[in-house]
Amino acid sequence: MSTPVFIAGAGVISAIGNNIAENLAALENGAAGMGEMQYLHSVHRHKLPVAEVKMSNAELAELAGMPAHISRTALLSAIAAKEALQHAAIENFSKLRTGFISANTVGGMDKTEDFFVDFSGDPGKGRLRNIIHHECGAATELVADILGVKNYISTISTACSSSANAIFFGARLIRQNMLDVVIAGGTDALTKFTLNGFNTLMIVDHHYCQPFDENRRGLNLGEGAGYTVLVSEQVAASLKNDPVCVLSGYCNANDAYHQTASSPDGTGSYLAMKGALQQSGLQSGQIDYINLHGTGTQNNDIAEGTAIKMLFEGHYPPMSSTKSFTGHTLGASGGIEAVFSTLAIQHGLIYPNLRLETPMKALPFIPETHFKKGAAIRHVLSNSFGFGGNCSSLIFSKA
Repeated sequence: MSTPVFIAGAGVISAIGNNIAENLAALENGAAGMGEMQYLHSVHRHKLPVAEVKMSNAELAELAGMPAHISRTALLSAIAAKEALQHAAIENFSKLRTGFISANTVGGMDKTEDFFVDFSGDPGKGRLRNIIHHECGAATELVADILGVKNYISTISTACSSSANAIFFGARLIRQNMLDVVIAGGTDALTKFTLNGFNTLMIVDHHYCQPFDENRRGLNLGEGAGYTVLVSEQVAASLKNDPVCVLSGYCNANDAYHQTASSPDGTGSYLAMKGALQQSGLQSGQIDYINLHGTGTQNNDIAEGTAIKMLFEGHYPPMSSTKSFTGHTLGASGGIEAVFSTLAIQHGLIYPNLRLETPMKALPFIPETHFKKGAAIRHVLSNSFGFGGNCSSLIFSKA
């Protein structure tokens, strides 16, 4: 990549922790975030495990510095984005050309669902403040105000590849000299609509998910937010701490195979990974770790695995699905996993693929099952593949 884009900071909140330190501890200790629903009120409460952030809206609001009636999506976003910006420690941030590119798929739907319960019983009831921030862009704008970002604000919603697309869109804005700093990633909260929709598709696991297992049954839905702070070469040179890594490659592809399924021959997945490698100037054998999209569904895992087989045959790097910890956080997944990827480079980490019992017979490789420290990690590939065949891959490289 001719014009480097550096990662100056990162922030995350998920079912396994409320910040980077807590997430790292859970990843090392093999502590998954799935469990019985505590905050989402659903008829599936005792049937379907989910990966909830372990805080009420009131607790999240206090941590975020926002009113408790704001959507859970926005609260999660604010917490992770503020951590990322604090981690970056950029001097004179307000004087730079700044942007906030945030992804989500549910917007303020959680609050709309609360409104509907009251309104459907009595049209004279229901708090209107619960629906004015319903659309996806509202969460982005609310958080941008808190961060003090004013130059460029945008929301991306491309299903499960949303955050990855937000990150490389931010990188493009920096490469084109339109912005100096971009806080990019995504957020999503659990909602009844989402849970019911995925359950209708019959791809939700009634037990804890087992990505890339021969006997996988489906995914567990999760929630959270993850952001990276992207900076130009000039800003990176002014930082007190040297950036850990650069975003060296990225690519989006669309196989347009099906509304909710990946191409079984892995076309979109292959094109996204191949395009990211080409842009980075790397060969497949130089990738040291792959953060798999790895949802645990029959379709997704074989499609992604087939694409990896085609592209990495002869050299399969260590790989794993961290969704075995966080659940599938939908629009937030690419952002959360981008943060995990940068941490893998910073600390030399390889994460385990939890609950892998029987490797997939159709694939010649087996994901990692143990946490490893001190690994020589220079290049990490992170995959995010969404509904409609919208597939994106990011490559992070040691600075």
